[in-house]
Amino acid sequence: MAKVVVFTPDLLFGSSLVGALVASGHSAAMCSGVEALEAEAASAACVIVDLTDSVPERLAELAQASESGALEGTALLGYHSHVDPDSRDLGIQAGITKVVPRSRMHREPGALVDALLSSSPAS
Repeated sequence: MAKVVVFTPDLLFGSSLVGALVASGHSAAMCSGVEALEAEAASAACVIVDLTDSVPERLAELAQASESGALEGTALLGYHSHVDPDSRDLGIQAGITKVVPRSRMHREPGALVDALLSSSPAS
């Protein structure tokens, strides 16, 4: 399947996502800083972005990685707290293709990645 990078400072939820993605047939890695994101994203088909906390900082790091070219051709999938729809809107404005509530990301990360990659023009 595809390499997926989970971009989050939340080690517990991030590890859970990585495990679920691997179980669904993807290879997966987790990172929390922009340097690691740039390194991991170079070979990734999809980056999952945590929009549950420190959203402006996370989006600034995402923009930095994008400006460096590290995210070129990489699908972006975000998740937010269901009580914070503003984070969803900020993610979409920043260029994240699909943003879903964290609960949905928890239930179906592999299916969300598969759907995003199958709808991507590069596929």
